Amino acid sequence: MLKYSNITSLVGNTPLIKLKKASEITGCNILGKAEYLNPGQSVKDRAALYMIKNAKENKKLIVEGTGGNTGIGLTVIGNALGYKTKIVMPENQSIEKINLLKYLGAEVVLTKQLPFTDPNNYIQLAKRIAKEENAIWTNQFDNLANREAHIKTTSQEIWSQTNGTIDAFICSVGTGGTLAGNFIGLKEKNKNIKVFCADPYGSGMYSWIRKGKSKATLTSITEGIGQSRITKNLEGIKFDGAFKVHDRTALKIVYELIKSEGLLVGPTSGINVGGAIKLAKHLGPNKTIVTILCDGAERYKSKIFNEKFLQEKNLNFKELDKQLI
Repeated sequence: MLKYSNITSLVGNTPLIKLKKASEITGCNILGKAEYLNPGQSVKDRAALYMIKNAKENKKLIVEGTGGNTGIGLTVIGNALGYKTKIVMPENQSIEKINLLKYLGAEVVLTKQLPFTDPNNYIQLAKRIAKEENAIWTNQFDNLANREAHIKTTSQEIWSQTNGTIDAFICSVGTGGTLAGNFIGLKEKNKNIKVFCADPYGSGMYSWIRKGKSKATLTSITEGIGQSRITKNLEGIKFDGAFKVHDRTALKIVYELIKSEGLLVGPTSGINVGGAIKLAKHLGPNKTIVTILCDGAERYKSKIFNEKFLQEKNLNFKELDKQLI
């Protein structure tokens, strides 16, 4: 009988699931790494664990600016290891994530969605609060323990689970830790593995990777991805390419995965799978492509299953709720 001292032993070793429809329409083997099966129910548990373990300060309060999932991961793991958390979030993030953080015992500070250079931007505010309260600022965007988590765990699992047959990896960028970490880890195994970015419309990563300049308008309804700043996790990485994926496509994919494959995933997973489909068509048939199923749909039900919200965003629900591609 397996015994664990706490939940940190349950982070990682998530399964790879074949995405049937995406594989069928492309002639490729498209696999989703089910990161929503982590204890905190997102891919961010990996970075949270590594950032806590690598914290040099002997303090018991963690402060982080986040779209939600990193805050949840830090709080779940922090609870198990004896830390308290104060989480700073833009006020436009889903009410489900905000409430979950409160139920988990985190103190939640909400601020307006502001540019990174504004002193009240959620990242800048988290940094200031951490200094004022003599707390640990995990600084997920520029903390290299973030991408190290994916170099040491995610990429190694993917290599093993595919028996080294992976041809390409693709996912979106929030902090850059997941994409950059898997780039480094997988290229160390086989330099011929292609690593691409799946980017929502309005984000700056597509233009940075393709043209060397980041240009963003941030129009996507997705949360936690869509970046205009080149973080330390991204520095020095030359990705093989990028694809844009529209919210409309991402939502169609989410609904299809839920209804046809029983995968209750959130909108970022829709962006990732949409990117994987484009990458498969770019590379040609008979390739093995891996992407990330980041978190669950229940964290966004007030948005992605809300007809009024979608209509306000010019995303017609009845039109979207049709079979994929």
